[in-house]
Amino acid sequence: MITCVVRHTIDPGKIEAFERFGRRWMELVRARGGTHHGYLLPAEGASDGALALFGFPGLAAYEEYRRLFGRDPEFIEADRIRDESGCVLRHGRTFMRPLLPGDLAAADTDTDSVPWPATGGPEEPPGAGDRGLPGPGR
Repeated sequence: MITCVVRHTIDPGKIEAFERFGRRWMELVRARGGTHHGYLLPAEGASDGALALFGFPGLAAYEEYRRLFGRDPEFIEADRIRDESGCVLRHGRTFMRPLLPGDLAAADTDTDSVPWPATGGPEEPPGAGDRGLPGPGR
């Protein structure tokens, strides 16, 4: 799997247009075989940053999706939301690969090095939730 992280600099006064833009792209990524993990938008204070996270099974699938830019009428329509509203000032993308909780369990063959049994998970040691204690990484 390949994950694309898109960092947007947005016009905070045009957040509603950006949300329309984002909702449309979430639909298009899903319709073209990807998994969109959503957008992270400013919530507190003055901020002009937003993130999008989406993935495809591999680079070839992502490249097939990218070939549709500027050609597919739905892609053109989605970009028109951005262009006509001016909600996105600039953006850049980075490609990453996920490290998921299941990957941690599979990679760790030395169960003596973790503070929970192999049947538990790194998200929350057994019983932590019962005592109201936060698990690791929270």
